[in-house]
Amino acid sequence: MKISVVLAHPDPGSFNHAMAAAVFEVLKENGHQVFYHDLYGERFDPVLKRREIEAPSLIAPDMRRYCDEIKVSDGIVLVHPNWWGQPPAILKGWVDRVLRQGVAYRFEEGDGGEGVPLGLLKARTALVLNTSNTPKRRERRVFGDPLENLWGPCILKFCGVRKVIRKMYGVVVTSTADCRHAWLAEIRRLAAKFFPVDNPGVYNRRGAFKRLKRGRDFRP
Repeated sequence: MKISVVLAHPDPGSFNHAMAAAVFEVLKENGHQVFYHDLYGERFDPVLKRREIEAPSLIAPDMRRYCDEIKVSDGIVLVHPNWWGQPPAILKGWVDRVLRQGVAYRFEEGDGGEGVPLGLLKARTALVLNTSNTPKRRERRVFGDPLENLWGPCILKFCGVRKVIRKMYGVVVTSTADCRHAWLAEIRRLAAKFFPVDNPGVYNRRGAFKRLKRGRDFRP
């Protein structure tokens, strides 16, 4: 299987990086081809250009790789912190520029854009991993957990992904090392459950995994 992993956190030592690294490790051990993108590390340009709106079929050269990979991905993993009930702006820009008309969805012929779109993504499963510094009870009672609706019906299911699994981990800022290691163990289990072994035995763990940062001090 081909799996897209997209990480959005500016601090290479963050717990988000540790989560993404744990997912990457499991996916590679299970024999998957991984398209791994650390958006901050790659200096992804999140600003949607006017010409991209006026001509949906026009894909800027710097976006071509991202669009080509997401189109052929059998699964998607998104990793980001909960900032103001939203993903970081750089990830929202990735949605704007990559999950675009003609790549992730389209409208029927004769539809001016007001109708129900047809999802084009090949992926049928997406795993969304978030961190938060707000207790779960307060998150749901006061804020209503807006990320749940955003990534499910508003974005991924809109683009044809049938199963969206989302997990929030927190409170990170006050968490203990034991707690964070337990979270990472759960994340590995989730990655293995939803993206099981595919062509095992083809991966040199030491050679591929060492390039990723593991989130040294687990900052949120």
